[in-house]
Parts: sequence; structure tokens; C-alpha cells
Amino acid sequence: MSKERLLKVLLAPHVSEKSALMADSKSQYVFKVAPDATKVEVKQAVESLFNVQVESVNVLNLKGKRKMFKGRPGTRNGVRKAIVKLTAGQEIDFVAGE
Repeated sequence: MSKERLLKVLLAPHVSEKSALMADSKSQYVFKVAPDATKVEVKQAVESLFNVQVESVNVLNLKGKRKMFKGRPGTRNGVRKAIVKLTAGQEIDFVAGE
């Protein structure tokens, strides 16, 4: 897979209380990924960008909420997330990467 594709697979880390607890206790990290990203692509992208070993990847699609916009029904955009589990003893530090 090309280096350009690896950089386009991961869009951003998903930061929430639940993802912070998962990172601390289970060494699992949550990323927002491209809608067409596969598990293999996510694994290769995380391993190459953060220099860690990935044990498993779970991918989930969140559908956008139905909302009213100025009296008309509409739908927010959906999000695709990847939960990445690292091997024992490894971690990702997002603050130090800047």
C-alpha cells in the first residue's frame, strides 16, 4: 500500500472519556477513519505512523442522526471508527507526537 494511502486512512483520534478509559486500562485506542478503510489498512497505518505493534482492529460504522434543519428533515453525516488494540507493553502518546 502506498504511503499516501496510509496517511489518508487515519483521519483523527477520537477523544472522549470512554476512549481515554479504554486507552488507560485495555491499551485500546479509537480513531476516526476514512469511510472506505479496511481493517488491514488501519493496522498498517497505525503500525507505520506510531511505530507500535497492533494486535487487533475492530471497525464500526455510526450512522448520522436524523435531525430537523430549519423545519425540514435532514441527516447528519455518519462516522466510521476503528478500535485498535496494541500488544502488551506498548502505548501511543498523542501529545508527544506534535
